[in-house]
Amino acid sequence: MAKRKNNIPVKKNEEVIVTCEDLTSEGNGVAKINQYPIFIPYLLPGEQARVKIVKVNKTYSYGKLITLLTRSDSRVESPCNVFYRCGGCQLQHMDYELQLEMKRNHVINVLQRIGKLENVPVHPVLGMDNPWYYRNKMQMPVGEKDGELITGFYRERSHDIIDDMDTCLIQQRTGDDVVRTVREIANKLQIKAYDEKTHRGTLRHIIVRTAYGTNETMIILVTRTKTLPHEAELVRQIVERCNNIISIIHQVNLKRTNVIMGEKERIVFGRDHMIDRIGHLQFKLSPKSFFQVNPEQTEKLYDQALTYAQVSKDDVVIDAYCGIGSISLFLAEQAKKVYGVEIVPDAVRNARENARLNNIDNVEFITGKAEEVFQQWKRDGIRTNVIVVDPPRKGCDATLLQAIIDMAPERVVYVSCNPATLARDLRILKDGGFRTQEVQPVDMFSQTHHVECVALMSRVDE
Repeated sequence: MAKRKNNIPVKKNEEVIVTCEDLTSEGNGVAKINQYPIFIPYLLPGEQARVKIVKVNKTYSYGKLITLLTRSDSRVESPCNVFYRCGGCQLQHMDYELQLEMKRNHVINVLQRIGKLENVPVHPVLGMDNPWYYRNKMQMPVGEKDGELITGFYRERSHDIIDDMDTCLIQQRTGDDVVRTVREIANKLQIKAYDEKTHRGTLRHIIVRTAYGTNETMIILVTRTKTLPHEAELVRQIVERCNNIISIIHQVNLKRTNVIMGEKERIVFGRDHMIDRIGHLQFKLSPKSFFQVNPEQTEKLYDQALTYAQVSKDDVVIDAYCGIGSISLFLAEQAKKVYGVEIVPDAVRNARENARLNNIDNVEFITGKAEEVFQQWKRDGIRTNVIVVDPPRKGCDATLLQAIIDMAPERVVYVSCNPATLARDLRILKDGGFRTQEVQPVDMFSQTHHVECVALMSRVDE
């Protein structure tokens, strides 16, 4: 047998028989030949398969599953007819128990590998009773085929719309129904779809937000044009055919971009906001407001954050990256005072409105960069017992972490949607005098590889 180049044991387009040993954080199977890893989508641990090598690098390769020779007990048939074409979900081929196990293992691995944090208790993932039909926001691209409007998600790693899907099994059913109805009406009115290749046409996206706690529905129609064709008739038919529509917004995106929303919007029906609930609190949401997409799991996530915060009536709490104030208001019900900071002005406006909506007056929201506002609070003599952070996927700014270290609260509660940046930031806080006591993963995004976490840190007294 000829010697392989650089001692790599496989070559492109070669077919090999392998046994899966593990899963990556994205849910790909991991097999090895002479300790050389091969990543294979849709292959599960313990399964043997014939695999075609499709990409080769010096340290790893990718394979395509050709024939499954042995089958794992954890393998299930996906109920979605476009699962193997759509990039939205990655885990529908594995049972829910394995999904949760994979996510917990990922959290443990990054804490050890990135954070160099040993012996941190990572609890079993808090899962869903029914891990389907949970998303309260649907953003559906619009395209055209044979002169008719089509809607569907993009094929994986492309901008080609899957045009034979009429439902998404992780979206709330209302979203599917509304998108289908709007598409049918727009077709009858001969409204043209946007073509991103030519930057012509009109309708770019149909966005549907549904309120789990109130059943209110907001529709956002994104167009390339400043006007909405056949606006009056389009709105009349939508309201007539769809239930619980409280708002229809026309959103204008004139740019040649992959960004969904533009800068300008106007109300064409109803209100400029919708109302949803988390537990007993109400929240006012504008079209661009960030709100957790899984209402059932959000309550579990926030309950865990409150449990870790251990807030008493004498505590002053700071909530960094507070958004529309969702966590802040729950904290304020237990604390003496809560300060929230957020860089997005519209979110701060929503947060203040939500405080008034719930008759909560011991909370103060500030617009600005958290790290800069923290320094000002420190100069003003504000001292805090508890700091809660809920940053975007990129994690906390380094200067904010230093500000937390300088403030030296008793506890830090870190809510994270990215275990890798969580591990990085926990390490920085550890070096600054905090100990990670425990981490609770929460399955906010069932059928996908994403996992949310809540971590509790306490100050180590010298």
